[in-house]
Amino acid sequence: MFLDEANVDVKGGDGGKGAVSFRREKFVPRGGPNGGHGGNGGNVIFVADEGLNTLHKFRFTKRYEAGRGGHGGGSDKHGKRGDDLVVTLPVGTIVRTEDGTVLADLVEDGQEVVVARGGRGGRGNAAFKSSTNQAPRVSELGEPGQAFRLQLELKLIADIGIVGLPNAGKSTLLSVISGARPKIADYPFTTLVPNLGVADVGYTQIVFADIPGLIEGASEGLGLGDRFLRHVERTRLLLHLVDGATEDPIADYHTINEELSAFSAALAARPQIVAVTKLDLTEAREAWPSLKEALLEAGAAEVISLSAVSRVGLQSLLELVAQRVKELPAPEEAEAELPILRLVEGDEDAFEIEQEKDGVWRVTGIRVERTATMTDWSNEHAIERFQRILEAMGIMSALREHDLEEGDMVRVGEHELEWVL
Repeated sequence: MFLDEANVDVKGGDGGKGAVSFRREKFVPRGGPNGGHGGNGGNVIFVADEGLNTLHKFRFTKRYEAGRGGHGGGSDKHGKRGDDLVVTLPVGTIVRTEDGTVLADLVEDGQEVVVARGGRGGRGNAAFKSSTNQAPRVSELGEPGQAFRLQLELKLIADIGIVGLPNAGKSTLLSVISGARPKIADYPFTTLVPNLGVADVGYTQIVFADIPGLIEGASEGLGLGDRFLRHVERTRLLLHLVDGATEDPIADYHTINEELSAFSAALAARPQIVAVTKLDLTEAREAWPSLKEALLEAGAAEVISLSAVSRVGLQSLLELVAQRVKELPAPEEAEAELPILRLVEGDEDAFEIEQEKDGVWRVTGIRVERTATMTDWSNEHAIERFQRILEAMGIMSALREHDLEEGDMVRVGEHELEWVL
């Protein structure tokens, strides 16, 4: 089943918890701290695979989570790093966040992007030893991995995009020039999903994309045309098929071009070769000379004729498109650099304080929220450490300037603290 859109939830692995431990050896009655660090969580990685051509597997499996880091142990034993989760997608997949921001555009086989990073492992108590604290009884919890809901959109990547009205002969042509086997029948809308085919021209391979027939209003969604048109956005050249046996081939030609323009100015500007099809039919053969002249007058740059059924003109067509593909550069969109998804952005020590509608004071900031998340709130030593960090960052001073009263609540991340004078 062909599927070109999907929504998935991804989550990096949680970091492992650091350990609180002390050396206990014979003849070493007061051994120092030796609690190991927790392991970092694994990442969720998307990789483009040219062997795939649909997002069908995301129809049923919609959640992907990497492995969590192992917990630290005594004797300075660090937790194992969580396993990465590698998810393959078809080449041509665009990955977006819920708000539409593009995270990645996977246009080459093997291209990869980390879409959800694993959390940091918590430090064990050995990391908190100092000259003034020889026996720290505090460690950190692991940091949760990043979690996102992502939108996947597939745009097939091909050299040539075949466009035309329903029943113009697109699928028949693709089946004849390549090994593709699309459904073919003598009625409109036989093709319901895009098809790819590879044609050998000498020592060159050319990839053709056949999209379902377009109708007037396709750019606005009629006949699902807006979803199909995306699959020819990455092509270098459009092969525009015009049925030579219809009542008004020129009107058909203009209909397709108007829909291309309405969908995308860049797509409308893509070079075209116009091919008049069904030259095996008498009416098409008789109309060919005048039709060619009329198409050139209508703006067509190159016009040829062919019959996929009798295979007349196919070799000339393949040689022509091979030459044009060689001359044309790849669309600029396919050359865009992959963005880098970062764990944090901006000044980690920066913070803001504001009072929410329920009267609770909210402290926000990268470092302070991460510290709150990784603090073991069941450990009084860890709580005291968190308060010292608030003091060192200037957050306590800033809260005092807001004239908090005894018993006011201060919220950091998911945790609430009571203000005590």
